[in-house]
Amino acid sequence: MMIQTSTSLHTEAIELLKKLIATPSLSREEDDTAEVIIDFLESHGVVTQRLHNNIWATSKHFEPGKPTLLLNSHHDTVKPNDGYTRDPHSPEVEDGKLFGLGSNDAGGPLVSLMATFLHFHDREDLAWNLVFCASAEEEISGDNGMRAARNELPEFDCAIVGEPTQMKMAIAEKGLLILDCTAKGTSGHAAHDGADNAIYKAMKDIEWFRTFKFSKVSDSLGPIKMTVTIINSGSQHNVVPDSCTFTVDVRTTDAYTLEEVIQVIDDHTLSEIKPRSVQLRPSSIPTDHPLVTTGTSMGIETYGSPTLSDQSLLPVPSLKMGPGDSNRSHTADEFIKLSEIENGIDTYIELLSKVLTT
Repeated sequence: MMIQTSTSLHTEAIELLKKLIATPSLSREEDDTAEVIIDFLESHGVVTQRLHNNIWATSKHFEPGKPTLLLNSHHDTVKPNDGYTRDPHSPEVEDGKLFGLGSNDAGGPLVSLMATFLHFHDREDLAWNLVFCASAEEEISGDNGMRAARNELPEFDCAIVGEPTQMKMAIAEKGLLILDCTAKGTSGHAAHDGADNAIYKAMKDIEWFRTFKFSKVSDSLGPIKMTVTIINSGSQHNVVPDSCTFTVDVRTTDAYTLEEVIQVIDDHTLSEIKPRSVQLRPSSIPTDHPLVTTGTSMGIETYGSPTLSDQSLLPVPSLKMGPGDSNRSHTADEFIKLSEIENGIDTYIELLSKVLTT
C-alpha cells in the first residue's frame, strides 16, 4: 500500500469522526464504535485485535527487537448534559466546526492518531515499532478499559496519549485520589443539648481540606489541589445526625506518593477516610526524552496537566497531546475545529517522522 497524502488522511479522519459521533458510545457501551474502528482499520489492510471494547493494532513490519511507541486515545464518551441545543449524535459542520458528543474529547485526537498510525503503518525503514490502541471506559477509569488492555498489548517503551491539549505537550499529568469521608457523632433531639452533631465535625474537616497547603510543590504540576464535591447528612429537621458523609477530589502531584498524601490527610482530620483507588498516579516523561526534545525543537509548548487520562495507567514515560481544547470537554454543544484535526495530523506526522527514523 502506498503512503497516503495528508489531504487524504485529513478527509478520511474527519469522515470517520462523523461516524463515531453518530454512534452512541457511553462508557461500558462502546460496542458499536469499536466495530466502526475495526472496519476503518481493516479497510486499510490493518490487522486488529480486540479485548472487550479496546481495539489495537501494530505496525505491519513490527520487530520485537526495536523500541515501541504506543499511540492511544479513547472512544467512549460521557452522557450529554442537559444544556445541549443540538442533537449530540448528529455530526454537523458549521463555520469550520464539527459539532457532536465526543468530537473534542476525544474523537478528534483519536482519529488524528489513527490517521498518523496509517501514515506509518507500512513503512519498513522505521527504527521504532508502533502500536495503536483505541481504549474504552476512559471516562470512568473502568476495569475493562486500558486497565485491562495494557496487559495484552505488545510491550511498549513510551506513549503518546491523545487528549485535547491544543497540540501542546503535557509532559506531566496530575494523579487522582477520590476520598469517601465519614464524620461520626451521636444522634439526639435538636431541641436538647448533649448530642454530638456529625455535621459540625465534618465542617471542621471540610474547612481543613479547603485551606490546607501541602509544603512540597511540584516543579511541573504545581501544588496538590483538594476539593470537597459532595456532602450528605440528616434525615429530618429535629434530629441531630450521627453521621455525615462527604467526598473529596484530590489532584495529586509527583511531589508526594499517594500513600504519603493519604497519611497527611489522616493525621489532620477526624473523619474516617477511605480512598476509592490508589492506581491513578501522577505520570510524566523526562524532558530529555526524544519525543519531548523533538517537539520543543519544533516549537511545541510543554506544560503540566491538571486533568486525568489513561496516561495515569501506563507504566512507561508518556506525554499527552492532541487537537482540540480541554475547556470544551464535557460541555453542551461540544465541537472541534476541522483545522485543529488537520493540524493535529500534520504535527503528529512531523514529530514522529523525526523520532521514528532515528
